[in-house]
Amino acid sequence: MKYVFIVLTLYAGLIGLSNAQELAYPDSFNEPMELFPGAMGDFFFPISSENDLAQAYFNQGFQLMYSFAKEDAVRSFQASHLADPDCAVCWWGESWAWGSYLNGAMTSAQAPRAYFALKQALLRIDSANEKEADMIRALEVRYIEDFDPANRRLQDKDYADAMGELAKKYPDDLDLATLYGDALFLLEERRGYRSLENPNVIRIHNIFLSVLEKDIRHPGACHLLIHATESTPTPEIAAPCAKFLGKTIPGASHINHMPSHTWNEMGLWHEAVRANTIAWHSDQKAAIGKGFAIYPTHNLTMLYYAASMGGESAVAIQAAKDLAKLNRNTAMHTLALIRFGRFDEVLKVRDKPNGEINISMYDFSQGYAALKLGNMEKAKSISNALWELTNTTAARFRFHAGKDIVGTMAGILEGEIAWSEGKVEAAAESFKRATDYYENLNYDEPEPLPFSPRHWLGAAYMELGVFDKALEQYELDLIEHPHNIWGLWGTNQALDKLGRSESTIEQDLFKAESYADIWIPSTKL
Repeated sequence: MKYVFIVLTLYAGLIGLSNAQELAYPDSFNEPMELFPGAMGDFFFPISSENDLAQAYFNQGFQLMYSFAKEDAVRSFQASHLADPDCAVCWWGESWAWGSYLNGAMTSAQAPRAYFALKQALLRIDSANEKEADMIRALEVRYIEDFDPANRRLQDKDYADAMGELAKKYPDDLDLATLYGDALFLLEERRGYRSLENPNVIRIHNIFLSVLEKDIRHPGACHLLIHATESTPTPEIAAPCAKFLGKTIPGASHINHMPSHTWNEMGLWHEAVRANTIAWHSDQKAAIGKGFAIYPTHNLTMLYYAASMGGESAVAIQAAKDLAKLNRNTAMHTLALIRFGRFDEVLKVRDKPNGEINISMYDFSQGYAALKLGNMEKAKSISNALWELTNTTAARFRFHAGKDIVGTMAGILEGEIAWSEGKVEAAAESFKRATDYYENLNYDEPEPLPFSPRHWLGAAYMELGVFDKALEQYELDLIEHPHNIWGLWGTNQALDKLGRSESTIEQDLFKAESYADIWIPSTKL
């Protein structure tokens, strides 16, 4: 990000400094922040200012911070105190928004801005009402002059305690309760699975649920509850509010998208497709000033993944193509084509992505497609290269060891090669090896691959006539990815071969097929 030095002569005059103070801000702060009433919801946090413009910008800043649009949130809060220079809580808003949030810790560059804005709020605290003054003072323990990112947790702990006191003092203020839950959440590890036996997890859940009991449409509490539940065994806890969340701040793409985290974990793939489609619409609206593009590549990745699991090939492939246009990463495009058996189209994707693991995804796809189109030599060459990379790479892909992703793909390709040579038992062994690597992957949204190696292993067992083992793999897949069309189809086929049927599986498969645009001959193509 490029930065410019803005000489804050106005602020220096307001605080009586003899020399102008310089702070580094992103380039976007050179432009005035606009109001976007069509993109905002009906959220309202009353402030003591009588300036309507200050109030409108304050509401917008709060909503954008709830949407994780941090920079635009700060700019909105800054516009609120520019509209009313005496508004202490408007300065609180800017200071709060510069701080850490769930997707990013406060940086060394942001800390002086947060501290400066806090000092401005304190200078004007006499103009604030009692609640606003308490909110401002709560930030005094969060921001210090000589900030060290390594010691951030010390300030974050004190801030959480301060917000806990505010939540007790103002029990009917849903936003202060949400900020308290947010402060506690910042003390937890961001990634990984969460245990429902952890008292901290229980406390965080209960805080957000208490807010949502009073207002099921609260955007901040629902957004954070989804994140707090998605990696637990009970993601459905957030489902009641997730139904409403996407429309609470209609032009904020991350809010549109967030329900898909819950829908993916529950296996509601078409609902996840719809949420991310709407988010992608908001991303595009941002180009004409009618929306906010927040993590557009993430929205498209989630769209491609959910559509792949749900059997919506046209959506998955188009999302992956749009993703490649945004970030020049063709890996997901080729993986989507493999998932849906469009092997000739894979070979037409000639632009390699960057990054070792992205390249391995691209190479796997090229090798798989080559095998299906009769080029065994190329397939074997790529298979050998993937195994070598599995054994040597130290790369990481998001939150995963790269070797586990590469090993999964290497095992699948090796198994396909063996199968094509009539060695189905050897293929099954390779698919088992792929599954072992796959099981090492961490929790992620979305997962790095749009398929499970169990789809291949189950198919091999079906070919070998070991239907009980096939059923076991497909049922495990449905535990990991509820209601995915591949697992449902495989389970139904295995049950049929065993002379059994389950009405729940048949009904789920019927529903999945109503959204899918593919005909499935096998869980591997």
